[in-house]
Amino acid sequence: MKIPAPLAKVTRGGLTESIHRGHFAVVRPDGALLDSLGDPDFPTFLRSAAKPFQTVPVVEEGAAARFGFTEPELAVMCGSHSGQDFHVEAVRSILTKAGVGVEALECGVHRPSHRPTAKALADRGEAPSPLHNNCSGKHAAMLALCAHKGWPVEGYIEPGNPVQLLIRRYVAECCGTTPDELGIGVDGCGVPVFRAPLRSVARGFASFAWPEGNPALSRERISAIRTLMRSCLDNPEMVAGDERICTEAMRAAPGRVIAKTGAEASYGIAFIDAGVGVAFKVEDGNMRALEPIVVELMLRMGTISEEEAAPLSRFRRVSIKNHRRETVGLIEAIIDWRGLDRPDKKR
Repeated sequence: MKIPAPLAKVTRGGLTESIHRGHFAVVRPDGALLDSLGDPDFPTFLRSAAKPFQTVPVVEEGAAARFGFTEPELAVMCGSHSGQDFHVEAVRSILTKAGVGVEALECGVHRPSHRPTAKALADRGEAPSPLHNNCSGKHAAMLALCAHKGWPVEGYIEPGNPVQLLIRRYVAECCGTTPDELGIGVDGCGVPVFRAPLRSVARGFASFAWPEGNPALSRERISAIRTLMRSCLDNPEMVAGDERICTEAMRAAPGRVIAKTGAEASYGIAFIDAGVGVAFKVEDGNMRALEPIVVELMLRMGTISEEEAAPLSRFRRVSIKNHRRETVGLIEAIIDWRGLDRPDKKR
């Protein structure tokens, strides 16, 4: 295993207090590794970065057409939403169209990560429901697949359930591997979570950036990916939520990136113009390092200009505040770009 590379630093009082190290890979849809730092084969649980791949069967297997899912509904299936009202209503609509009750959701319950929404719920004396769980869109997609296929919804989160076996196959194929080669664990929401070399994760995102560039994809798979691409690109607020890096990065570069976070500081980006995927993993799992890295990657790839990056300034240099709300430090990306070339898309 190669030594992890410094990716972000924390400074306080003129001193570098902490360094977050990790790995990333830049890959084409055909699997060619264009560049990397650290170990491009670092074994990585995709966590929620897998959600776009997990949603492909909803389209390709015909559930989306049968139930009439809208683009925002498909996008929330690919996302880790903040529990805002429009997210909750989209997930509720998915379940209603599929003829499945909210009680079937087995993702668990947590407060909305969107603080105004969480406060509004508390002020009304209401408790959050499974619909507010950031993974409820993914779970609704799984339940819709069960309804479409005629599979029982009970136990849909179990690794041996038909819907999980189907999803595992799709994730593997998007990433250019096989189901048996994918490691498996349990995600925070109870469903199987998959582990793959970082370069395989990047290839999956490259296939979302330029599906025609992956010779292993069928016409049906390319069409399904294109449908999900449009859904996410046109509805970035459904992929995360207001003031979240995934959504705000996509808003800053409309039609040019699909950005998706995963827990424990995994991340994937589909760079549409370059036709490549980038995946990175902060080795210590600290999520605070993600935002500056994402912005610097977008700049390095030429996806946004310095002017277009201005709305992302709070993500590019993240302020550390004390309990008095005073800024006492900063988190910034410190990626060594000397060996990393900006890729040109080859059609």
